[in-house]
Amino acid sequence: MAQKTVLIVYAHQSPGSFNAAVRDAAMEELKEQGYRVLVSDLYAMNFRANATQDDIIGDLKNPELFQYGEETMHAWMEGRLSEDIAAEQKKVEVAELIIFQFPLYWFSVPAIMKGWMDRVLTQGFAFSLEQMYNNGIFKDKKAMLSVTTGATQTMFRPDGINGDINVTLWPLQNGTLHFCGFQVLAPQIFWSPAHCPPAVRTTMLDGWRARLKGLLGEKPLTFAPCELFDLSFQGGFLLWPKVREERESQPYGLTTGHHLGKPLPPDNQITAQSAVESSANADCRK
Repeated sequence: MAQKTVLIVYAHQSPGSFNAAVRDAAMEELKEQGYRVLVSDLYAMNFRANATQDDIIGDLKNPELFQYGEETMHAWMEGRLSEDIAAEQKKVEVAELIIFQFPLYWFSVPAIMKGWMDRVLTQGFAFSLEQMYNNGIFKDKKAMLSVTTGATQTMFRPDGINGDINVTLWPLQNGTLHFCGFQVLAPQIFWSPAHCPPAVRTTMLDGWRARLKGLLGEKPLTFAPCELFDLSFQGGFLLWPKVREERESQPYGLTTGHHLGKPLPPDNQITAQSAVESSANADCRK
């Protein structure tokens, strides 16, 4: 049996950071389990964040009006992407799981990691209009966020000053990872480690190591499957009317983003659904 591979995409400037300790714990534990672990240390690599025509080798298809998505799609098809992008795409291709390790910057990823997503997850390689979400190109791969916050957990509650952490995570987990087809595992959130005493940080790392022992067997988060939508421009890519009708009697929306004007399903972006909840959503597809 071929050795399975995990890719850690890592974004922190300091080798002495808590993020580095989290990364190292993952590397050690996963290697002990027999995985090959690849690490893209974006700051150490001086990975370029800006998406420009320098990402394309050779002539542009339309030099009069540069459209990054179109040009990189054709460049990927023809093997003309820049070497740094091609190298990262090869890592993605072989990885069964990708862990994105980063500190939360402005409710999102650091710019250098956003650049990795913009440049590496090119159209054609990572997604297309025909292959997206649960039918996406990477539907047989898993991905997850491992993130440190400056704020405390209570600040990211629905009644906390920063708002619901589920809303914060929705664009990354649904709009980037799941859009490309990844099965998204529940995020590993390290709440405010910079303001915790050493013993608490040690406990956080111990909890991460314990989770890693069964990580690949975890059930992924639940998202609204494409089958619930009329996937046509005429239909506006909207929920089928029958699905909306069936959801009327439900106390919550489908997901954090597909709330349908109802209360958000509790912890939709930080906890995998139970078997009962999954069965209820599956009924909508019949």
